[in-house]
Amino acid sequence: MNKLKYLILVLFITVSGSCGIYSFNQSYLSPDVKTVSIAYFPNMALLVNPALSNTFTEALKDMFTRQTRLTQVESDGHLQFSGEITGYDIAPTAITGDEVASLNRLTIRVKVKYVNQIDETQNFEKDFSAYSDFPGEASIEQYQSQLVEEITKTLVENIFNASVGNW
Repeated sequence: MNKLKYLILVLFITVSGSCGIYSFNQSYLSPDVKTVSIAYFPNMALLVNPALSNTFTEALKDMFTRQTRLTQVESDGHLQFSGEITGYDIAPTAITGDEVASLNRLTIRVKVKYVNQIDETQNFEKDFSAYSDFPGEASIEQYQSQLVEEITKTLVENIFNASVGNW
């Protein structure tokens, strides 16, 4: 009996994975969606990290390369992403008794416009933000690369989930 259950499970996985509707990376893509275009996200924040635009744009492209079967095109993809980085802020989050920051927070905000040419009901314009904390006695330069990497990963996952993850 166990062999029959195993065979049914294998058949279910094979059939559902090949139909193009369900994917094990938790993304839903219609079989009609074949391309994605991701525009460069300029950094319009008051405080500018020179590498952030490129880091963020490439991370978003990489997510779609790794997690979907879509072909990336320069423009007019079935799925289109554009927007800008709107915030790069550092603020204290924990103050000690002598009014010194014991913890600082880097927050990055991104405005995203998503267009689905196949199903226009999925279109949106949303603001996404994510943050990471670092020790108050440290300078941002000591942690900046690590923080930007962590925050970018979170932002990209949230954008991916909001657009094709059916979240």
